[in-house]
Amino acid sequence: MTMLSFKRYARLALASSALMLGSCMGEEQATTAEYGVDVSFPIHHMKISENYDWLPHNTAPAGAPTPKKYEGMPLQPLGNRQAFYDNLIDSCRKHYGDKGRRCDQTERDRVDMSLRQPQSMQNYTELGFKKIKAPEKVFKLLAEFWEKNKNNRSPENWGAGNTYVNHWSSPSTMVSVENKKLRGAGPILKQAIWDAARTTLEEWTGQRLTQTSLYGVRVYSEGSVLATHVDRLPLVTSCIINVDQDVDEPWPIEVYAHDGKAYNVTMEPGDMVLYESHSVLHGRPFPLKGRYYANVFIHFEPEGHSLRHNAKVGNANVDEKYKKDSEKGLGGHEADQNGLPPYIIPGSPEESNWRRQHPKSRTKEKVKSFQTGTTTAHMAAQEGDLEALRTLVEGGGDHLIHAKDSNGWTPLHEGVRSGSLEVVEYLVKKGSKLNERTNSGVGGTPLWWATKEHGENSAIADLLKSMGAVSIGPEL
Repeated sequence: MTMLSFKRYARLALASSALMLGSCMGEEQATTAEYGVDVSFPIHHMKISENYDWLPHNTAPAGAPTPKKYEGMPLQPLGNRQAFYDNLIDSCRKHYGDKGRRCDQTERDRVDMSLRQPQSMQNYTELGFKKIKAPEKVFKLLAEFWEKNKNNRSPENWGAGNTYVNHWSSPSTMVSVENKKLRGAGPILKQAIWDAARTTLEEWTGQRLTQTSLYGVRVYSEGSVLATHVDRLPLVTSCIINVDQDVDEPWPIEVYAHDGKAYNVTMEPGDMVLYESHSVLHGRPFPLKGRYYANVFIHFEPEGHSLRHNAKVGNANVDEKYKKDSEKGLGGHEADQNGLPPYIIPGSPEESNWRRQHPKSRTKEKVKSFQTGTTTAHMAAQEGDLEALRTLVEGGGDHLIHAKDSNGWTPLHEGVRSGSLEVVEYLVKKGSKLNERTNSGVGGTPLWWATKEHGENSAIADLLKSMGAVSIGPEL
C-alpha cells in the first residue's frame, strides 16, 4: 500500500513544565522529540527510562562514555515519567487494599502481552494506523444516540486491580449502545454501526472482516489515563470514533506504529482513527485535562480472505487459497493454519499461547466442539471477552452461565483457563457454581484448574480462594 500521507514523527511541545502533544497531522510545534517504547509508559519493561536528555553524558560532545546504568536505555525527553507511573500504580494498590497485588499482576500481564503479541501478528497495512473523518452515516448514528442519552450515564464496571484505566481515581462511565434502557439502544443500532464502519476498514486493510466487538460510548473523566496496550484477540482491525469532548487541551492517543515510533494523534468529534489494535501499541498515558472525553470502539477480525486481487500474505496467494478452501467447504479460520487464526504467525510466541488457551482449536477438534455442548458463553469465556459474555447473559441468556459441554466444562472453567479475572469475577457474581467439577462430577474444580494452568500463587487462583473456592482434582 502507499505510505500514509500524514506519516511524521511524534511532535511534542514542552511549555511551563506541561507536556503539550500535537497531532501527527497537525501543525509544527516549538520543540520536537522522537521516542519509542518505555519512555512515556512501561511497555516492554516494568521500568520507564530515566536516561534524561539533560544528563552530562547526553549533553557532552559525541563520543563521551555512557555510564553503565544507562547503557541501552532510550533517551528520556519527557521528564520523570517513572515517578508519575509509580504514583499511579501505588494509588491502585491503596484503593484495592488486600486485593492490591492484582494491580501489579495486571501490569505484568499487560507488559508480557505487549512484548509477545505484536511480534506474532500478521499486519495488513504499512504503518498500522490512519486518521480520517468518520463516514457520515456512522457518525450520524452515534451523534444522535449520544444527544438523546448523554445525561444518562452509568458507572463502567472494572475488575478488582484492573489498571487499564485509572478508574479508582478518575471513574469512567458508559452510555452503552447495548443498554436497552437508553433511547434507541439495542442490537439494531449496534449492527447498523458495525455495517456502516465495515466498508471503511475493509478498504483500508484489503481484508474481508467479521465483526467481533463494539464498545461504548465510554466517557473518560478528568485525570483519566489509559495504559498503553495491545487489544486481546480477536480484536484485530479496529477504529476509535470520538463522539464528543469537553477538554482544556487535546488529549491524544499515543500509538506505536509498525516503524517502532510513537505518534500522538489528536481527535475532535467526528474523527476516526483506524488501527491494527492487535499489534499497534496504543494508549493515553498523559492525564485528561477537561471534563469528559467520549469514544466508541469498533472491532473486527480478518476472515483470511484478501479483497485485493492476488494479494499475498507471507508466501501464500490468499485469494487463490481461499477459492480452493471454499471448494472443500472450508473458510475463514478453519481454512488456515490448522485452526490458527490467519492473523497469528505460525511458530510465533503467540501461537503457543493461543493454542494453550484454545485446546480445541485444531481444525477437526474445532468443528467437533460445536457438536458437544459448547455454547457462545463458553466461547466468550475462552476469549476472556467480558463484554460479549455480559451481552449474552444480560440479553436473556442467564441460563448459559450453568451450561456444560460434553466434558462437564462450564463457562467458569473456561474463564479460569483463559486467565481472565474479570470474566471469573462476573460469572461468580451471576451465580456460577464456584466448586463445580468437570467430567460428570469427578473432574477438577475451577480452583484446581486455575492452579494447574496458572500456578498456585497466580492472581486467578488468589481470586478464587478469596471467594471461598476449594481445590479438588480429578478422580483417577
